[in-house]
Amino acid sequence: MLTVAILAGGLATRLRPRTETMPKSLLEVNGEPFAVHQLRLLQAKGIRRVVLCVGYLGELVQRAIGDGSALGLQVDYSFDGPALLGTAGAVRNALPKLGDSFFVMYGDSYLPCDYAAIARDFESANALGMMTVFRNEGKWDTSNVEFEAGKILVYSKTNRTPRMRYIDYGLGIFRAEAFQNLPAGEACDLTELYKDLLQRKQLAAFEVRERFYEIGSPAGLQETAEFLAAQEANQES
Repeated sequence: MLTVAILAGGLATRLRPRTETMPKSLLEVNGEPFAVHQLRLLQAKGIRRVVLCVGYLGELVQRAIGDGSALGLQVDYSFDGPALLGTAGAVRNALPKLGDSFFVMYGDSYLPCDYAAIARDFESANALGMMTVFRNEGKWDTSNVEFEAGKILVYSKTNRTPRMRYIDYGLGIFRAEAFQNLPAGEACDLTELYKDLLQRKQLAAFEVRERFYEIGSPAGLQETAEFLAAQEANQES
């Protein structure tokens, strides 16, 4: 299975003051750091290697998670350095640790989807990147994708249209080549890379049926905690 790059270097301003002294990925959810829940899910889905792209308070993440062996994973770290690199810049910085193709996801996302199926689909796609999309209908967050007949027609987080019924699910797959022209050491955003690949007809798509969960806001944190508690109760019954 492909390595997963987890983007966990943001400042988490929406969750302050809790994140002024603790990175978002270490916020407690049902008695454990959120990152533990996230990594446990990835291990259960067949992932064996993860690279955590960290910045702000990243040393706390490294201290808490270690090498990942307790969770059945091999966990490595890529530090932004003195300046935040943005989501795409952080991946560009981590390329030596990621291999020729890899997943990318966010450090505040819990995505219970079929990673193996997505990887297989990407393997057969003639593209530098793949975006997973979910039929959101504006329900869980603001829809930002026009998706039809298996293809992304429009993607934008700023210029919304009435035809945007889908949302960027938060899990991508890329070939390393997609990042190699980005300027090293400079801040770059993953959203802009997705848009560039779409314009170049180098962005494939995979429709996910399972909804996403996130801890990027207080409401999302509460909802994710409730979902994980319900899952645990079902497993015990």
